[in-house]
Formats: sequence, structure tokens, C-alpha cells
Amino acid sequence: MQVHLIDGTYELFRHFHALPSMKDKAGMEVAAVRGVLTSVLKMIEEGATHLGVATDHVIESFRNNLYPGYKTGEGTPPELLAQFPLLEEALTALGVVVWPMVEWEADDALASAAAFCSDDKRVEQVLICTPDKDLAQCVRGAHVVQLDRRKRVTRDEAGVVAKFGVPPASIPDYLALVGDTADGFPGLPGWGAKSAAAVLARFGHLEGIPADSRDWHVPVTSPRALAENLVRDQKLAHLFRDLATLRTNIPLISSVDDLRFTGATEAFPAVAARLDSTLLGKKFPR
Repeated sequence: MQVHLIDGTYELFRHFHALPSMKDKAGMEVAAVRGVLTSVLKMIEEGATHLGVATDHVIESFRNNLYPGYKTGEGTPPELLAQFPLLEEALTALGVVVWPMVEWEADDALASAAAFCSDDKRVEQVLICTPDKDLAQCVRGAHVVQLDRRKRVTRDEAGVVAKFGVPPASIPDYLALVGDTADGFPGLPGWGAKSAAAVLARFGHLEGIPADSRDWHVPVTSPRALAENLVRDQKLAHLFRDLATLRTNIPLISSVDDLRFTGATEAFPAVAARLDSTLLGKKFPR
């Protein structure tokens, strides 16, 4: 079997910015929810059998306590934030498992679900449906892969190396050095994608990088300055790596069977009528 793990937060943001406004009878903006629901329905129609969707029910997480500059919901349009509970309600009514995250992030839920499902011998492949570079750390060979559904690109372990220059295990170290503007931490001064990839491709993790750049033997610009910055900001680098490291031990399901889609619930017709009456004509297995 294949398991599809969907980044509901990414999907909601993507559809919010891609679709024209649509409001329900009460005047609430619902276009993004309608877009995500239609997208998930298409996956099911195309053969997806086991699905889980993770959302950031609350944008802030435990990482905000670790680093004050970490991302918050500030600046997010209120009409987008208001659609998170409705998305969770709609997907649950459809009969899809939803993980609304509060203490942890949606990415942590996806990482935990991927780790859990990949251990089941019945699972041939886990597809983490998001282009988010954080999730590249979860890729394992061709068994756990990333799927960018918008671009129709699947990235296995070789694909991660081709894109970032480092294997999945080094992605948190890579992000610690180059930073992640989407998550709100800047990385270390002087370090860019090429220098981080070159150094980590040789040494793997922050701890393995020699303090003396003369021991690096890698083709990077200003290696001495890079080494000095890493030594000076070592604690900060390790903090950034902790921020970038996804948690994989969150208890979400007891069995992969929990993710099997068996049909819409009795609550779905009311939700469908609110969002898109054409959904009422769809037939689902029960």
C-alpha cells in the first residue's frame, strides 16, 4: 500500500493565494477550504487509499519558546486563519484523518506519521505531500519520498542530494547554516547554500566540521571567515539546527489501518452544501 501524508497548512495557504474569493451564505471566506477539499477528493478518486492531513491549528509552537524570532501568525490574513478550523471540520466530515497541531507543528506530525508508517512492512511507499524543504530530512531511499503535487515532482533520497547537495540526515545542519526565512531564523553570517552543501557533504553534521578551515579541503569562498563564524556562533548554530529538526515521536495513530479511507461521514452533505453543492453528487465507498 501507499500512504499519503498531506501538509494541510501548505495546501490552505496555496489555495488561498491561488483562488478567487468565495464566501458562504454567512459571508465567511471559504475558497481555500473548498480548494483543498476538492484537491483531496481528487487524490481519492485517483486511487489514494490511506491518507492523513496535518494542519497548524495554532501557528505558534514550542519552537517559539526556544527562539523569539521564530515564525508566528503575525501578518497572516485573518480570512485565511479563520479557514483552518473549517478545513479540519470539512476533512473530518469527508472521512479523512486530520491532525490539528497546537503544541507541535504540522511538519512534526508529518515527520512522526512518516516514521510510524514506514516501519509497517505492508507499506510500500510513504509520500509526504509538500514541497517544504524541512520535510526533506524525512526522506529515506525511495521508501519515504516527498511529493510536490503542484509541480508533479517526486523527490527520493537521490533527489534530495541533487537539490540540496546533502543527504536527508544533514538537512537540519544545512538549514542551521543557511537559515530558513519562512520559519524565521537567519542562519550564520557568510554561509550560503553552496558553502553549506560543500562542507556538509564532506563532514555530515555541525560537530564534524573542523574548527580550522585548513582541514576542510573543500572548494568554498573565504573558508577561514566561515570557520570563524561557525566557531563564534556555535551555540546559535545548534539552536537553529534544533529548530529545523522535526520531531518524529508524536503519538498520532495506533495503526496504519487508521488512515484507510472508508467513505464520507454523515456530516459531509452539510459541509459540501456549504462549500460546493456539486460535491453532493460524488459517491464514496462506505
